[in-house]
Amino acid sequence: MTAHGQERSASKRIHLNAFDMSCVAHQSPGLWTHPDDQAHRYTDLEYWIELAELLERGGFDSLFLADVLGVYDVYQGTAEAAIRGGVQIPVNDPLLAVPAMAAVTEHLGFGVTVSLTYEQPYSFARRMTTLDHLTKGRVAWNIVTSYLDSAARNLGLDEQISHDERYEIAEEFLEVCYKLWEYSWEDDAVVRDASTGTFADPAKVHDIEHFGKYFRVPGVFLSEPSPQRTPVLYQAGASSRGRAFAAKHAEGVFIAGPHAPAVRDAVADIRRQAAQQGRDPQSVKFFSLVTPIVAETDELAENKYREYLARASSEGALVLYGGWSGLDLSQYRQDQVLEYVENDALRSAVHMFTKADPDRKWTPKDIAQFVGIGGMGPVVVGSPSTVADQLEQWVAETDVDGFNIAYATTPGTFEDFVEHVVPELRRRGRVRSEYEGSTLRENLFGAGRKRLPNDHPGASYQHSAPLSASS
Repeated sequence: MTAHGQERSASKRIHLNAFDMSCVAHQSPGLWTHPDDQAHRYTDLEYWIELAELLERGGFDSLFLADVLGVYDVYQGTAEAAIRGGVQIPVNDPLLAVPAMAAVTEHLGFGVTVSLTYEQPYSFARRMTTLDHLTKGRVAWNIVTSYLDSAARNLGLDEQISHDERYEIAEEFLEVCYKLWEYSWEDDAVVRDASTGTFADPAKVHDIEHFGKYFRVPGVFLSEPSPQRTPVLYQAGASSRGRAFAAKHAEGVFIAGPHAPAVRDAVADIRRQAAQQGRDPQSVKFFSLVTPIVAETDELAENKYREYLARASSEGALVLYGGWSGLDLSQYRQDQVLEYVENDALRSAVHMFTKADPDRKWTPKDIAQFVGIGGMGPVVVGSPSTVADQLEQWVAETDVDGFNIAYATTPGTFEDFVEHVVPELRRRGRVRSEYEGSTLRENLFGAGRKRLPNDHPGASYQHSAPLSASS
């Protein structure tokens, strides 16, 4: 890192997302059996309400909700291990609890994962705009293209669409959404003039006339503009195609990697590509996955970590990795060194463990132990000051802007972080004491910045910028 980069990382604000999923075993399979864990309450609206209130007290930017549309059935060629261990199954829709959480908070954002591969942009855009209205502008969309073959089979396809074609579909999907969100309704289209009986001016509501390879959407958008119009755009792909997509479209990028060099290289590459796209590379916020294990002292934290390790499920970890990577590690010896394999699953899962750090040799046993708590990100163990030190060091070494905080047990991991680590980070000037604005985009990028910035490709569809005749 350059001297300028080190100076910037030493003073930058650390942004925080909580990373959760509407299931019993998200990133730490097996720990739902811990007596303190309450993940079984995922079907209880009160769990989500209490979590949202906790996170807002801790100054978190958002609750980042993961999702899958299939079952993890790569390991041993069957879904039995996933079902038996509750590994991201059963899993509920992440969108439906958001309005209830928004009703008890004022500033916390909500990042919802939706796979565009199995959606139609016309109806999807309306759902997101509705959420943006109901939350008063606090919604983000985590853009994914899906990676599970089981999802494709259960959504009407004989096999999964190829990796590169999924991103071709994604490009056109985003184009349609930008036209709906940014172009169809002019800013002053809604007049609400009771004297004339005019709610909206038809001359200022426009057909988008999209006729593309994958989508045909000729008409007007169904929803009036919401506070952000386009939700904050998150993305998590780390393949070469995924990085290019993130550099063009993403405002926030979620990166999961077991070691700092791989994360640093991914951040630098995407920032470089964003600049090539004409975007300010610092306008893309990077969030690194991390699982904090916190106690009053380092020794007590280590004891807690050992207690968690005793309950972690090696089989559940290999189930997760099988879905992420497409590799059935039950076919390998537990001490066999893995090599990089290119496939159509979540390529970053393979890359981060085998190709990005050629000096580290990974075996199925190593991966099971690493993934067993917190998934593909590091586990940070210690007292509040030790954890804060390690987070600051990670920011300095990787140039990330913040963290997706995963849990070992819930809500315990989040409670420990809010009650003990956040005050330490605030004392160091790293985490906000007050929110910057009323929308999620403002809290990420500054007061008054509710809309996409001018250098974002979506801004080119705003009605002040004429829609291209070729679009």
